[in-house]
Amino acid sequence: MMTVHAHPDDESSKGAATMARYVADGHEVRVVTCTGGEAGSVLNKAMDRPEVNANLTEVRREEMATAAKVLGVSHSWLGFLDSGLPEGEPLPPLPEGCFALVPLEESTEALVREIREFRPHVLVTYDENGGYPHPDHIRCHEISVAAFDAAGDPSRFPDAGEPWQPLKLYYSHGFSRAKISTFHEALLARGLESPYGEWLGKWDPDKADVMERVTTRVHCADYFHVRDEALKAHATQIDPNSRWFAVPLDMQREVWPTEEYELVRSLVDSTLPEDDLFAGIEE
Repeated sequence: MMTVHAHPDDESSKGAATMARYVADGHEVRVVTCTGGEAGSVLNKAMDRPEVNANLTEVRREEMATAAKVLGVSHSWLGFLDSGLPEGEPLPPLPEGCFALVPLEESTEALVREIREFRPHVLVTYDENGGYPHPDHIRCHEISVAAFDAAGDPSRFPDAGEPWQPLKLYYSHGFSRAKISTFHEALLARGLESPYGEWLGKWDPDKADVMERVTTRVHCADYFHVRDEALKAHATQIDPNSRWFAVPLDMQREVWPTEEYELVRSLVDSTLPEDDLFAGIEE
């Protein structure tokens, strides 16, 4: 299985417990990170120190190596420049040469090369909204879909290795309204404070819940602690006291023991709904 992400830390916040489960089951799993996260901010105040900010690129590479070791996965960098998240009115232009502005053929070829080298049966990426509308997340989606189609075609990118066709393409889906509501209600039922009330209050009631798109729920509760350790490895991005860790693990295992995916391409027969990303793939 190969999962494709925009920045270091995305792999640990999106489908990490699934990866840890499949590693434990004996599958080879590779994470591909499209950019180095150079434009990211230090979000954990405890790490907002001059020596960290001065060497953020190297620090984030070290964090990624630690997270990959925790998850038991192999890891590759595509080597593109973080586009940053433009803010303000009007939005400022993206930096020259950044991932979101690199021609699609160029970045797709880089991912095709990774696919042909690793030869995954399953490819996992973001949906067309990027999970959230960061330009790098959207570009990650675009190159992943393009590479899924191109990797098995000998006429496409002939210098990028021997053709290899992945069999299934999934979008990962993280926090849905249904999941947040379940956590919120479970915390209140146990007499605990919930950090999700304000979030839910701002949710557009007319907006469809992404759970309506989910086809596949992977049971991975036994690996939530591995996910959390991988998240904490990204210390510049993840505050260990943040709402990432607001719901006790035993409660998570009880009320929401799965991670969610949407099957969008399949070259094998698989009956929906699924509980396994490898459903329909022969040994």
